Formats: sequence, structure tokens, C-alpha cells
Amino acid sequence: MKRSLLVTSALPYANGAIHLGHLVEYIQTDIWVRFQNLIGNHATYVCADDTHGTPIMLRAEKEGITPEALIARVHQEHLRDFTGFHIDFDLYHSTHSDENRECAETIYRALRDAGLIEVREIEQYYDTEKGMFLPDRFIKGTCPKCGADDQYGDNCESCGAAYTPSELKNPRSAVSGSTPVLKPSQHYFFKLSDPRCQQFLRDFTRSAPNGIPVLQLEAANKMQEWLGEPGENKLSDWDISRDAPYFGFAIPDAPGKYFYVWLDAPIGYMGAFRALANKQGLDFDATWKAGSQTELVHFIGKDILYFHALFWPAMLQFAGLRTPTKVNAHGFLTVDGAKMSKSRGTFITAESFIKQGLNPEWLRYYFAAKLNSTMEDLDLSFTDFTARVNSDLVGKYINIASRSAGFLVKNFEGRVLDSAMQHPLLEEIRAQAATIATHYDEREYGKAIREVMACADKVNAYVDQEKPWELAKNPDKQVELQTACSICLEAFRLLTLYLKPVLPVLAGNAESILGVAPMTWADVNTPLSSSTPVQAFKHLMQRVDQKQIDGLIEANKQSLAPAATAPIKADTKKPANQTA
Repeated sequence: MKRSLLVTSALPYANGAIHLGHLVEYIQTDIWVRFQNLIGNHATYVCADDTHGTPIMLRAEKEGITPEALIARVHQEHLRDFTGFHIDFDLYHSTHSDENRECAETIYRALRDAGLIEVREIEQYYDTEKGMFLPDRFIKGTCPKCGADDQYGDNCESCGAAYTPSELKNPRSAVSGSTPVLKPSQHYFFKLSDPRCQQFLRDFTRSAPNGIPVLQLEAANKMQEWLGEPGENKLSDWDISRDAPYFGFAIPDAPGKYFYVWLDAPIGYMGAFRALANKQGLDFDATWKAGSQTELVHFIGKDILYFHALFWPAMLQFAGLRTPTKVNAHGFLTVDGAKMSKSRGTFITAESFIKQGLNPEWLRYYFAAKLNSTMEDLDLSFTDFTARVNSDLVGKYINIASRSAGFLVKNFEGRVLDSAMQHPLLEEIRAQAATIATHYDEREYGKAIREVMACADKVNAYVDQEKPWELAKNPDKQVELQTACSICLEAFRLLTLYLKPVLPVLAGNAESILGVAPMTWADVNTPLSSSTPVQAFKHLMQRVDQKQIDGLIEANKQSLAPAATAPIKADTKKPANQTA
């Protein structure tokens, strides 16, 4: 039975450029969606810019433009970068949309009607010069634990301690530099401590619809730590409101109050799909109603697991909507074994990668070769990157076509020998289709790539054994030459099909050379035919040049010299259990 899937990636914040760390997730998701569609499932992929919050408001103010103008510009930049890496969204939307506002208000009212919204008075720091309440990350001061200066209002980057903003010594506003004062305000809370939420989340985080767990084992175990043992009530209620001035959606019937960005950000999945449904005449309710047969699959980074495995499903459940079918969390990207660094030129933007002339499919292949279904971090080693691309893609895979297509075109009008299509080597490669498909479906891309390259090794061993370049010199060996080249090109077709989710552009170009229509997974059993001649071989991919790597690193180097006034990080946005 074919599956219907709605697939999402986490929404990038509209306050900074897309970098290679982001691309781990979007490439991982895109490969999975392409594979699902290749095997005949119906996978829809939506995403959006996450556009609300204090950082957006302050950056726009600093640039002298409206928040709307800022997010419109960044939206185009993000979409440009994703398109450059062949990320094929069905719709890339924005959380600052009518569709998202409607969905957020609907969910909020449903939670309120269910008795899960509570209004309380709290005290928080207020910047009297700026006239605004300060999120934790916009308060700086001295760590109350270790005494380190210039620490944020929620945790110390020196000793790792967590604390409340009121515990911070010598607090100051990161916006104006003034000393903030504590001021009371009415805030709205989602009552996650309610026994109904507690029980639902215990069940949800251990659930396995159709025998497939919603969460990876390590993720489910982490949720257990946060939920506590049965009978415990470790979840705190969640503050879902912010005070004006704030760039976001106003809370219905609550003047001067706005939805916290982390409330309407995941609802952006719904908003994006509603926009797509309106555009294409799809049934929005059929996908989002409780009990929907469409699978809802999220790809996220492990840093926002807390929200996607607790807050988001609880919101959906008690709003009477469907909950996620699968939440796939991945690890972080390191570069040469360390965190990305601007000073070392390894905080690399997607735009610079393409501008320096590097092929985006090189990165897609490299990430695929290292990705698995766990939350392990992934390391980008430029030495390994160069070796894998040059050896695997150019030296092994493309080499097969380059060593055989020319002989077929020159000597046999580009026609393969039909009798060669059932050679044992080809049958062996076709037999790997099910295993490779399973690896893709289970997000074990590294295993899939290893299987494909093992097949490529066998084909190259066959080429070395048959030596078509020598057969071509002997007029009496033309049948052997056509046979060998036919086997090689059919093997190349199979490998192209297996790599198509990872290398969509290269695969399309290879299909043109082979004279075949865009392939689906079922075409593993549709070999090349003498009735359709192959075309002259065209260059499909160049090797990585070290000068390109050097240029990429240089282009991304930035000085670490302190700015004269540096209160705000341009890309500040905290995970779900922090304020922004």
C-alpha cells in the first residue's frame, strides 16, 4: 500500500544566513523525500522561515527597516540557498502569514477551551530606556556561580551553570546597556503540568504506530529524563506570551500580549501546508484531523527535540488534531573535528560554497555518506571530503560510463547488446535494490552509499578484467567489446538510480546520456535496450580542486576583534525551553 506523507524540516530563523550546519538537515530531509517519491509513495515537503521574536524586531530597527521588509529579504536569500543545493520543497513559506495566524489562533482557543491556558503575574527584567521587557538572552551580567563576566541571563558559557535572570549579578540590558529593573506583568501559560498532558506525553514518547517508534531510542530516553518516573510531575508550565513591543501575532482577547515565537513556529508547518492546500486544492483537514492516515514526519536537530517531542504534540493533541508520526532528530555538524569557527573560516555559508565554484552535489554526497538514523554529530573533514568525491563519484561511479559509452557510440551507433542485460554481474547489482531501499527508508544513508560503492567496485573490477580499450583494437573482438560496454552502461544506469535521491541533477544528466526517461525505483528491472541508442558521453562531474577548498575557507574568515559596541548576536534564537 502506498503511503501518504507530509514531511517537514525545522524552520530556519529569519535572522541569519543558511550555513553548512543547517544544510545537514535539509539535505537529509530532501534525500528521504526524493526516495519516497521514487518508490511510489506520495511525499509532500513543506518548510518556512521562522520570522517572529525580539531578535528580528531589533535587527530590523538597527537596519532602519520594518521587520516585514527584513524577513521578506531573508526569505529570498534562504530560498536562493536551498534551491542552490537542490532542496525541492513543495512550498517554502513564512510563519508571518495569514495561514499561520489562523492556525495559531485556532490551536490557542482550543487549548483555552480545554482548560489548559492559565494567566499569571510574573516578574521579569524591564529596560526602562528601551521601554521593553527583556528576554533572557538580552540580559548580560556576572555569573552567580563562577563569577565570569559578560554572561547571558539564563546560563553561563564559562562554567555551564543554569540560573534565572534574577540571579545574575550586575545585570545590564544587551539592547541599551542600561541596568534593567524587575517589573510585574500578566503572562499566559500552557499547563503542561496538567495530569492529562503528563499522561499523554508519557504514552506518546513511547508510542510506535505501525510498529515504528515515534522517537529514536536515545530521544525517548531523554524525554523520560524530562518527564520523570510515573507519578512524578517534572514538566513546568510553558510561558507562551510576550509583552509589547514584540514582532509576532497578537493573542486573541489579550491586548498588548503576543504569542511567543516558539508557539507559532511549529504551527508554521500547518500554515505552510494550508497555503499549499489553498494553492493546489488539497484537503487540509484530512491531513491534520485526528486519526489522519497521512503520516506526519519531522526532521529536526537534537537541540530542539524538547519542543518537538513534548510541547508540539501536546498542543496538537489537546487542540483535537493529529500528532506526529515520526520525529527524526540528527546531530550537529563539526568541521575538522571542531565547532564551526568564523576565525578559522569554517563557519561556512551556503552562498559562499556555491560562489566559490564548489558543486553542491559534492556536499549532498558527502553528507549522505556519513549520515545515519542516530543523533550522532557529523564531522566535515575537507581532506576526507575531497578524497570521497574524487575517489567515489569521479574515480568509481562516473569512470564506469566514461570508459564504456564512447566505444558504444563510436563502434555500435550507441546501441547496447540486449543479450548482455542479464549478465550475472548485473543481476547481482539489481539484487541490492531492496537492501539499498531499506537503508534509505530507515535514514541509514551511509549504509546505502557503502552498498552502492561496493557495487561500483565490482563493476570497475569487471572493466579492468575485460579491458574494453584493448578489445577495441581487435576487429575479431567486437562482440566482446559491445558486450562488455553494454554491461558497464547498464551497471552505470543502476548505480545512477541508486544515487538519484542524493544526486538529482547528475542523475538527470546521466539519464539524458543513457536515453532513458526519468527513472523510478521500479525501473531497476527495466534495462537499457538496443532500440534506444545511448548518447555521446558528456562530462558529468569534475574533481575537487584544493584551491577551491582554500578559497572557501578564506572567503569565510572573519575577524574576532571585539566590536566597539556589541550587545546583540545577529542570529540569536534559543531552543524551545528558553526565552526569546
